Amino acid sequence: MIAANLLEARALARRDPRTAATLLAETDFVLAASERVVITGPSGSGKSVLLRALALLDPLDGGQLLWHGRSVERRAIPRFRRSVAYVRQRPALVEGTVEDNLRYPYSLRAYRDLRFDRDGAARLARAAGRGEHFLDKRASDLSGGEAQVTALIRVLQLAPEVLLLDEPTASLDPDTVRAIEALVDDWFIADRSGRASIWVSHDPAQAARVGQRHLQMRAGRLTAPEGDAA
Repeated sequence: MIAANLLEARALARRDPRTAATLLAETDFVLAASERVVITGPSGSGKSVLLRALALLDPLDGGQLLWHGRSVERRAIPRFRRSVAYVRQRPALVEGTVEDNLRYPYSLRAYRDLRFDRDGAARLARAAGRGEHFLDKRASDLSGGEAQVTALIRVLQLAPEVLLLDEPTASLDPDTVRAIEALVDDWFIADRSGRASIWVSHDPAQAARVGQRHLQMRAGRLTAPEGDAA
């Protein structure tokens, strides 16, 4: 049985390690099972800092993160990162083909109990409007949108429980934007056990499409938009 709250941040804080400036003020936040949260705000407001803190990718300067109601101990971080996946705006791809990139996670120690499913990956590619030969394309020949689709498929095939999407469609053409949104929708539909997402976006129209709960970041502080409840 899945706990009602997947992630709970209690007074999470982050400071610039060089200047000690506040990047993320003490932040309380709860992500419930099956919830779709969208976060908007100006550049430099702390949106990426928050997502990286929730993914435990950067050291925290204060606060506590709970996963299914429990603190995440150091030895449990690899398992935590299997379940909570951070997708950044500009993905890093390895040399080789799209398929090589999709196979890459399975070479990592954390995923050696899983096997690459080429048919499943091809289905995800088709859901994103990519043809049957997409997996054979060279990574060096991909457009920015194709690289982002590849990075998202690489994450989705591992069936995470939470997606942290850090402006994954910024600067992409409208067709690719909708393809990526469709991929995330399919990920929700494929498993109704309580998956959840946080999507950072600058686009108000996209925010309305991809989020059920809208929050804003300003100067490192997370708030509900005026007139809305958090």
